[in-house]
Amino acid sequence: MIKKPLTSIVAGATMALAAQSASAMDELTVAYFLEWPMPFLEAKASGAYDEALGMKVNWVSFETGTAMSAAMASGDVQIAVSQGVPPFVVAASAGQDLQVIDVAVSYSDNDNCVVDADLEIDKETASELAGKKVAVPLGTAAHYGFLRQMDHFGIELASLDVVDMAPPEGAAALAQGAVDFACGYGGGLARMKEHGNVLLTGTEKEELGILVFDVTSAPASFVAENGEIVSDFLAVTAAANEKWNSGAGGDEMLAVIAQEAGMDVEAARGAISTMKFPSVDEQLSEKWLGGNAQTFMKGVADVFVEAGSIDGALDSYVNAVNAGPLGEAAN
Repeated sequence: MIKKPLTSIVAGATMALAAQSASAMDELTVAYFLEWPMPFLEAKASGAYDEALGMKVNWVSFETGTAMSAAMASGDVQIAVSQGVPPFVVAASAGQDLQVIDVAVSYSDNDNCVVDADLEIDKETASELAGKKVAVPLGTAAHYGFLRQMDHFGIELASLDVVDMAPPEGAAALAQGAVDFACGYGGGLARMKEHGNVLLTGTEKEELGILVFDVTSAPASFVAENGEIVSDFLAVTAAANEKWNSGAGGDEMLAVIAQEAGMDVEAARGAISTMKFPSVDEQLSEKWLGGNAQTFMKGVADVFVEAGSIDGALDSYVNAVNAGPLGEAAN
């Protein structure tokens, strides 16, 4: 069983980032993931963000979205790129003043649970997972997907021994036989698949309403005080996404992305092929930040409350989304 509520992950952290005026800023610190190849990494490598913002941008890698939340709460990080919706929801539900400022990536096939091949369990025999030990990065997109899949297969959470592990650790535990199945994303998921099989494909998960996407997030106070910086940052990201989506970057762009992600080119190619990067117009539409993202976050929060993972959900997550800077970036 999960014995500790997820809110304890952010407990004790400062709940508001001290407001800074744009004129007083000369450096920006941004959180991101290694082994998570995305177009913005080419812009990171080229210094495009520094040039557009007129300041030094420091990049700090994290292993989980919950750690990103804590870093933003303490003021160590101002913007987090590709934070999973579930860890964002956990923090927002606990009272942290975070806001979604864009849709970073959609990736139904790049986030999943993998069962040890020796167990020979698939979607037809998933009920046999009851009583098993599983590695899950708590409070992340993988955790939400795990909860929804267990609910779909009718497996009682109380019957499982759930261990909180980041994807790389979960992959190692699965390889060593220390757990029966593991959930994760990115490079960790790729290594998990070397030792087992997924229960549901990305398409099958989407049919069940299990969406998987990450956001770019920032403290609401920071966004309010530094709107121009935020919109300029998002404009650079959008340009990188457009270059990738158009195919103009080609293998040369992929090589840079792979290097920045700490991956070899073919591993990066395989991972990014399962990702989608919505255009700014798409992000501003009803499908995403125009309404559906807010509704989806409420659904995620309610699932976590029901599972006993968080103490309570907000009545609405409308104020947890601020599409203003992205709209300015589009202009």
